[in-house]
Amino acid sequence: VCEYGRIGFVTQDDVLFPHLTVKETLTYAALLRLPMTLTKQQKEKRALDVIYELGLDRCQDTMIGGSFVRGVSGGERKRVCIGNEIIINPSLLFLDEPTSGLDSTTALRTVQTLQDIAEAGKTVLTTIHQPSSRLFHKFDKLIVLGKGSLLYFGKASEATDYFSSIGCAPLIAMNPAEFLLDLANGNLNDISVPPELEDRVQMENSETETRNGKPPPQVVHEYLLEAYELRFSENENKLMDPLPLDEEPKLKVLSSKRQWGASWWQQYCILFIRGIKERRHDYFSWLRITQVLATAIILGLLWWQSDSKTSRGRQDQAGLLFFIAVFWGFFPVFTAIFTFPQERAMLSKERAADMYRLSAYFLARTTSDLPLDLILPVLFILVVYFMAGLRLSAGPFFLSMLTVFLCIVAAQGLGLAIGATLMDLKRATTLASVTVMTFMLAGGFFVERVPVFISWIRYLSFNYHTYKLLLKVQYQDMVPPLKGIQTDNGSREVGALVAMIFGYRLLAYLSLRRMKLHS
Repeated sequence: VCEYGRIGFVTQDDVLFPHLTVKETLTYAALLRLPMTLTKQQKEKRALDVIYELGLDRCQDTMIGGSFVRGVSGGERKRVCIGNEIIINPSLLFLDEPTSGLDSTTALRTVQTLQDIAEAGKTVLTTIHQPSSRLFHKFDKLIVLGKGSLLYFGKASEATDYFSSIGCAPLIAMNPAEFLLDLANGNLNDISVPPELEDRVQMENSETETRNGKPPPQVVHEYLLEAYELRFSENENKLMDPLPLDEEPKLKVLSSKRQWGASWWQQYCILFIRGIKERRHDYFSWLRITQVLATAIILGLLWWQSDSKTSRGRQDQAGLLFFIAVFWGFFPVFTAIFTFPQERAMLSKERAADMYRLSAYFLARTTSDLPLDLILPVLFILVVYFMAGLRLSAGPFFLSMLTVFLCIVAAQGLGLAIGATLMDLKRATTLASVTVMTFMLAGGFFVERVPVFISWIRYLSFNYHTYKLLLKVQYQDMVPPLKGIQTDNGSREVGALVAMIFGYRLLAYLSLRRMKLHS
């Protein structure tokens, strides 16, 4: 197999998109991570090879799943995470506690997979906590750490013999891993105490001795550390001697130039399609559809066939138009706030692996929401517009819909900016609530004579501009005109909303760029 990448890292937490299938997850990883010298067909074939190599062929069309979504099992999810890394054929694979949260059988199967990868010529290095005895015997080499210090490094099969040789032998039959963990923590229960350690404890103050006659953990740790340093000092010195390294390979390793697996446009297209597939389930959930349609029907019944010919009827309709401006300003903000905080772990992981440029991700993430975000407003307007008896003409209808679309996209931008700047859902939700409430109150519907020192806020409010546009669309040709409405074409309001659309998104992008993604 051709060389693709040098190092793979599997995190302890399974960071995956819950609504993508196993095959889609690994295929997108292959398309983004494998070098540009490979064709799309070769990358897709590599993804299928990894699926069969990891024994995921039976569940390849099953969704990954998550907290609220039924999907693959924990062991299969962990193997997908491993597949995400071995897809680049790394020579060195790091794993952080790959068996955490798995039962013994699933953990054994996962480690067996890692052993197969190692036997194929790769180096696999993993941290692990309290493995079963069967799992322990699969390791080739073992490092035992205690308080950050090295207590043993060598063959796993010789670890128990080494500690027995320095006087620490298990008094009962026990799992070798449990025996080593007890030693690393300074716990000598059911473990023999070396004579040298007993003499040391007796020579010291009797207060340092524990109730059951065993030495304290600190003394045990110091003894094990001294024993290891004494026995392996010569070998360690040999290992610590620096080896000469040619300048060319050193410069190649230290080079900071990123090797992208796809062009900017390819990255954008892949992330756009992935975004739509992942979020279509959320957007078309029955809860969201019911919420929008129920609100639309209630509004339609309250303003049923309202009269726009009289001044009183227009004032009533103005209240409806104001509610539409507020609802489609409020709703998208609190949907968009969750975008970047929820995807922070995935963004950090994929950016650390240099899977794509931040600009490609940001543009794909914000544009993939648009087609999904604009379907429910169409249903809403269709219901409200005709039930409330607004102007039955093609021009005002489509202009009203376009105005609502502009409001939604501008409100989304504010939500993205707040979420990306704070990256904390509680703080972001609080700030958004205050901001949207201020925009709504300053919009001019509740208070006609707003004090001068605070009146400038209305020009930053998408509610204000949306409300004015909706009024102009409905009443600009009517005589007499509605109070406070100028009979112009509304270009100023449209310009303000377009400026908000791009301005808020630019702020969100700069906030992401400034954020430490690798923390």
